[in-house]
Amino acid sequence: MQNSNLVYSTDGGKIEQAKAKATRSVNNDGIVCIHRETKGRKGKGVSIVKGLDKEPAELKALCKTLKQKCGCGGAVKDGTIEVQTDDREKLRNLLQDAGFTVKIAGG
Repeated sequence: MQNSNLVYSTDGGKIEQAKAKATRSVNNDGIVCIHRETKGRKGKGVSIVKGLDKEPAELKALCKTLKQKCGCGGAVKDGTIEVQTDDREKLRNLLQDAGFTVKIAGG
């Protein structure tokens, strides 16, 4: 036993681990879908805008515009925009005015 002080560990310690890059989902059909979701929100409905192939900074700017026009809150999460409103028709009109092809998904 030459090196009895050597200890192996699964912990990274001071070694820097490579961080995973956040990947965007790429939507190839060019259609923006507006979904309504209440799951995990205590029955409160939110509209989720999916299919926007934009950079995160552009998504934040678009989210800010949508929130101001609808008079509600919202956030950008995982390449989608969540707007705290059930008025999907208003969101559709705003996105169509911005030049997107929009479809309302779900009932």
